[in-house]
Amino acid sequence: IFLLYTTLRGAPIELVGPDGFRGLGHIDSRQDTLTIDITLRRPLAEDALTEKQSSKGQPQSGKKGRRLEEEEIVKTFTLAQDKTALRSRSGDTGSVLWRASVELARVILQQNAFLSTNSLPLFNGATLANTHVLELGCVPTGTGLLGAALSPLVRTYTLTDVSALLPLLRKNVALNLASTTSDPDSASRSSLNNVVVEPLDWELANHPTTKPSAQRINHHNTSHSSDEQHLHVDADPKYTLVLAIDCIYHPSLLPALVDTLCAATPPGAWALVLAELRAEDVLREFLARWLDGECDGWKIWALRGVVGVHYALWVGLRTMRA
Repeated sequence: IFLLYTTLRGAPIELVGPDGFRGLGHIDSRQDTLTIDITLRRPLAEDALTEKQSSKGQPQSGKKGRRLEEEEIVKTFTLAQDKTALRSRSGDTGSVLWRASVELARVILQQNAFLSTNSLPLFNGATLANTHVLELGCVPTGTGLLGAALSPLVRTYTLTDVSALLPLLRKNVALNLASTTSDPDSASRSSLNNVVVEPLDWELANHPTTKPSAQRINHHNTSHSSDEQHLHVDADPKYTLVLAIDCIYHPSLLPALVDTLCAATPPGAWALVLAELRAEDVLREFLARWLDGECDGWKIWALRGVVGVHYALWVGLRTMRA
């Protein structure tokens, strides 16, 4: 933690919004709808190698232009926000898009667009293709951005949050469903048919009827269902990757967050925690609870150099049930 914040203090303030201020980490809380373009570029080292290899022969007309097009890919997502709720509901952070989800989406999409020797095994295409993802509190992190961005890469993607925020999640799934199905070049799984939206309250993480080791149900059966629907206990939980993206912001929620992380992650599965560096004491408390709390059976690693200096990134492997 000390090294993270020491590095941060020496870094320029780059995370600024359209209004010119960095804020707490949201992109632009003034808009009802955001269009997010994530640009993926081939790493410079690979670009140089391609140039060297191509120089062996006489370049053909138009070859360079085609190669440049192949080296830059733009992924576009449309996300609705509830800017009124952010300002009028006490404690509401889940109605606007936050930067952390964009950062992680860029990292994973970049790795899968341009394979390199620095790739993380957890994000490899072959690994993701068999991954069942559960995202905790996904509205605070990005109003469903990661579900839209990563669903073409994974087996299933379950988005969760409290019931009051599910309509916004479902709206964004529908918005991006429309955009992908209208694209004739999109892959079959990119229609978001493998995305599920379900209610989950962290403070009920250890309640037997809401424990998130759950059966997944088809998104089409839940998109118009009652918010009273709960997660059902599954004797054979199948989530293999649990995401907690920018969920560390209020100390009163840390016990519930850690309990939920433990309840959601079965033995043999991975948890990934990404947090923007805000209050140092809150981040220290979270890590202490995760490492030394009642929830045991974890092997945890810090990943350096994967995301920007404004973030902390950890992965944990669950080795046993607490």
